[in-house]
Amino acid sequence: MGSEWLEKRKRQMQVHQEAAATVLHARDAMRKTPPNNASNACCFCWCCCCSCSCLTVRSDEETVPRGLERRTDALAVCDDSPKPTLEDARSWSMSFERLMKSAAGRGCFRQFLRTEFSEENMMFWLACEELKKETNKTVVEEKVRQVYEDFISILSPKEVSLDSRVREVINRNMLEPTSHTFEDAQKQIYTLMQRDSYPRYMNSSAYTDLLKDLEEPKTEP
Repeated sequence: MGSEWLEKRKRQMQVHQEAAATVLHARDAMRKTPPNNASNACCFCWCCCCSCSCLTVRSDEETVPRGLERRTDALAVCDDSPKPTLEDARSWSMSFERLMKSAAGRGCFRQFLRTEFSEENMMFWLACEELKKETNKTVVEEKVRQVYEDFISILSPKEVSLDSRVREVINRNMLEPTSHTFEDAQKQIYTLMQRDSYPRYMNSSAYTDLLKDLEEPKTEP
């Protein structure tokens, strides 16, 4: 069973790599396309990248003022969660615990982690929280397997950074999966975010712009 799972993961990684190579090939082809064929450039945008010029070109009349664009972006980074209040957002600077207890705080912080290419830390932490709520043994075992494949396996592109001690604990726990199989790993990732990413978020333009946006009164159109 273990060898079959390993082969499956290898095939998945191979497909992922082939897809990435296809995207790069498409981009190279787009760069080599003569100007008079520029209207066909969008045929390479199937990968949903936001860099395609067809998604960003505006007429002069449609251009958004730079200041308004900044204010809009500040709240847009939290679009996966409830919009925070000014009081809520300010409280995040008091402690990492306050930020993580706020749904809006987790959403905004997750968007910041995405810019630092470490979003998987929050994703893993949230997955562990969901796992703890599960009581059905069959569902727990399936979720444990999924969390392991998504965040613990060295073959996963979303692998989180754990030390050897915690990995050994996980391997032992996997013999009899429970809703607390990843408890030590979750604590380690929480500490990593608290000591590493949280201070940078508090000093980032993403956080200061968010506060400014919440402080400024909304103007009627």
